Amino acid sequence: EELAKYSAVPIINALSDLHHPLQTLADLMALQQHFGSDLSGKTLAWVGDGNNVLHDLMLGCAKMGMNVNIATPTGYEPNSGILQTTMGLASENGGSIMTTTVADEAVKGADVIVTDTWVSMGQEDEYAKRVKDFDGYQVNPELMAKANPGAVFLHCLPRHPEEVTDEVIYSEQSLVFPEAENRMWTVMAVMAAQLGKVE
Repeated sequence: EELAKYSAVPIINALSDLHHPLQTLADLMALQQHFGSDLSGKTLAWVGDGNNVLHDLMLGCAKMGMNVNIATPTGYEPNSGILQTTMGLASENGGSIMTTTVADEAVKGADVIVTDTWVSMGQEDEYAKRVKDFDGYQVNPELMAKANPGAVFLHCLPRHPEEVTDEVIYSEQSLVFPEAENRMWTVMAVMAAQLGKVE
């Protein structure tokens, strides 16, 4: 924000402590490729850390009229201000937001299950504590089976086995590789739009 304040050219947030908007574009594109362009009424379950990836994903889903169920351990909840903004957007667009500390509750009725790294950059010294705190949040076949039939899985990569098992990430339910490819296309589209190349 400080850079944008003093810049004469557009600034693209590629990643910050609170936000990761480009990842959300890739995620929503992957879901539209799979389910179709209208995602309203679909339910996305987040299972993991209430981090920057979640912040923009829940904002984006709320704008699309989706329902978002968020499961985080106590002490790892999303930013309260961003959560309040998300709730307002969900209300405006016919979606809903639910928070819990129980992964099973979040995935019930979900069409999409998403997780991310439990240990972000700069948190490496917290690894042992975080892995202990996130016990029960691994996305595995048993958790996926509690979602809706045909539910899909997303992860922004790189993934660690404690977050999601091989059986899920390499399954037909996983959209992680189209999701990863979409990072290229969505970043190119944002850059083209900023240059006035997209109407």
